[in-house]
Amino acid sequence: MPASEADIQKHAAEIARLKEALNSVLFGQEALIDLTLTGLLARGHLLLEGLPGLGKTELVKGLSKALRLQTKRIQFTPDLLPGDITGNPVLQETDSGRAFVFQPGPLFANLVLADEINRASP
Repeated sequence: MPASEADIQKHAAEIARLKEALNSVLFGQEALIDLTLTGLLARGHLLLEGLPGLGKTELVKGLSKALRLQTKRIQFTPDLLPGDITGNPVLQETDSGRAFVFQPGPLFANLVLADEINRASP
């Protein structure tokens, strides 16, 4: 079913609002914002590479705030374990005794920032 003209205008206005919100976070990075939104609309994964201080983390924070998404950050280190990302079962006291309850890790957020993946062990 093709989109109506009203739907197209509504979505274009939402994208313009989102671009404006991100431009207020990052100045002079229109190309980066456009490519980020393209990846988001394509439901893809993004790899943002660059020197420290260029605003990669701020872009993710701004995107999360503008879209009202639950965001989690994973700081990659050589000692990071898979359970630190996916979550772990934790022993908890319940009314019927002790039971393992799964505590989800940061991977279960709507938007995940995997920071400094170059520091992870191979």
